[in-house]
Amino acid sequence: MWTFGRIIDRYATDGYGPTVPTLRTIELAGASGELVGLDLNYPFDEGVSIDDVKKTLDAQGLKAVNITPVIYDRGFRSGSFTAPDEATRRRAVDLAHESVEVARRLGARYVKFWPGQDGYDYPFQVDYATLRRRAIEGIRDVARNFPDVTFAIEYKLKEPRNRLFWSTAAASLLAIEQMGVDNVGLVVDFGHSLFAKENPAEALSLAHSMGRLVDVELDDNYREWDDDLTAGALHLVETLEFLHVVNEIGWQEPLKLDLFPYREDPREAVRESVATLRALDEKAARLPLDELRAAQAAHDAMAVQRIIRRSLLG
Repeated sequence: MWTFGRIIDRYATDGYGPTVPTLRTIELAGASGELVGLDLNYPFDEGVSIDDVKKTLDAQGLKAVNITPVIYDRGFRSGSFTAPDEATRRRAVDLAHESVEVARRLGARYVKFWPGQDGYDYPFQVDYATLRRRAIEGIRDVARNFPDVTFAIEYKLKEPRNRLFWSTAAASLLAIEQMGVDNVGLVVDFGHSLFAKENPAEALSLAHSMGRLVDVELDDNYREWDDDLTAGALHLVETLEFLHVVNEIGWQEPLKLDLFPYREDPREAVRESVATLRALDEKAARLPLDELRAAQAAHDAMAVQRIIRRSLLG
């Protein structure tokens, strides 16, 4: 839903455009004509009830894909599940519990954690063992309280902290395994994977192979920051490979967009992303799989290059 809200950066601190209320963001999303659901931040605006959100979603033909508790704003500037004070950690847990109830009432598939403040900025600032223990135990304890609910963690290398605990696919999957619960998994965001200097298709395959893939998000960036540009704006071949793996693993859920159109019309950013993804998905579906797999089995880079060139360029 943030795609359709007011976007702020460190210089334009009053934001690009006016503040957009919760229900209006849902209406704008529906007006794009391309979406089937939304990732909803919680809490909603003051005075907006769960029933209000449900009615607005229904009116726009949208569903709640997941609920994302806002555990990353300035109220958690020193951490959420890893905060140094117990009261703040308790507040993060309470907000997670509330989000479960919201997800149930809206029929959302899962609750997503983006612990963007759970990390550090300077050497020696934290005790790493304590940070790890609190990060893992905080989410584990929430998951154990709701064994019938699916939870997912969206990893990111940095921002707003200079170092995040949930930083890469491999590090996050290792921490999830240490939780010892079955209902916590990973959101693989194409842009976050680029930003972490990963190969997004490989990260997606890894999460799926571990049985921990909960959701898939697409966007693009220059690999130096989480730019959240329209899908396929820069990395067409990597996006094609990512969609190929999406098809190979039999992913059945809708693909999600994580866009920050600072100066663009958000509806147009969504439409352009969807158009690009549909075109690339058609290319992925028509790849000569037998030929591709034979080339991959031989690690024949030039044979693969020819297949992809013909697919994209004819």
